Amino acid sequence: MPLGTWLKAGTSAAALVLATAGTAAAVPAPAAEPSAAQAAPVTLRYDDSRAAGWESAVAAAVATWNANVSNVHLVEAAPGAAAEIVIVATTGWPQATLGPVRPGRQVRVELGSQAVDQGYNKTRIAAHEMGHSLGLPDTKPGPCSQLMSGSSAGTACTNATPNATERSRVQSAYASAITTLTPAQERILVDAP
Repeated sequence: MPLGTWLKAGTSAAALVLATAGTAAAVPAPAAEPSAAQAAPVTLRYDDSRAAGWESAVAAAVATWNANVSNVHLVEAAPGAAAEIVIVATTGWPQATLGPVRPGRQVRVELGSQAVDQGYNKTRIAAHEMGHSLGLPDTKPGPCSQLMSGSSAGTACTNATPNATERSRVQSAYASAITTLTPAQERILVDAP
């Protein structure tokens, strides 16, 4: 066999060996980045140490939010630790800073006894005000089935659970990475009728 034919045959064989060697040992694909649905929830701490008389309502409201949304998780701050949601008892009407609050930022929730004195349900008030911290505005007037209808649903309304639309809005607000969350609007919403 002439040298040129032999070199061509050798080069083709070497290329074939290299090509098959590359496919014989498959390299696993890198792990996919977690999607927003798989991402860990944003953890927000709350401090209710200045909400005397509201502790059980706050605990029930936190449990409701934690059971109904998965992209954000509310936990009680350790004594003396910083909290994103500061909850205080007042003598006025309930009010809160409109969020969505981000880790490292702070909003205030005021649980006002004036609403309780007029017959409004404490747990609904606490869940409603926390809804503001999570980025939900009022939807007044509205039915009792809308947590964010607040006082417009009347004193007989005890619903403290967000409806599907409210849950979806909070899920969306906390769906992406912490750095891309919309900052809190820092507008105070007073929930007087």
